[in-house]
Amino acid sequence: MTLAGDVLAALGDRGWTIGTAESLTGGLVVASLIDVPGASAHVRGGVVAYATDLKHTTLGVDRALLQAVGPVHADVAQAMAEAARRVLGADVGVATTGVAGPDPQDGQPVGTVFTAVATPAGSTVAALRLHGTRDEIRAETVRLVLELCLRAIPEGDR
Repeated sequence: MTLAGDVLAALGDRGWTIGTAESLTGGLVVASLIDVPGASAHVRGGVVAYATDLKHTTLGVDRALLQAVGPVHADVAQAMAEAARRVLGADVGVATTGVAGPDPQDGQPVGTVFTAVATPAGSTVAALRLHGTRDEIRAETVRLVLELCLRAIPEGDR
């Protein structure tokens, strides 16, 4: 089974749903989940908020936070994950924000990535420093956020 399949199986064990709020991955996380047959039972959808203003207007990330720390920050990732739960009506929210390159952004070097997962039990954020091409950074972000998600979902009644 794939990592995305493992996440969906864990969601199935809990009877939970999932939604994503993505920036640098541009929908790759939700696409990887949807690639799994039967995903519609657990995937609510995904929001690609690539532009900073959309993180506020679409997801409701606090404007003052975005102005104070910029879009590539742990607190922004956490707010995006919580927003994915709220906006998409999901039990689990997953978020990605960062700099895939080719150039630094908002004072952050290429490879600076923050991922977050929000569940009914709370939120988990991971700060990453990735290396490689733009495509490699984005692919590794998807893998790592799915791993984070899998760890954040408690085992269901079996």
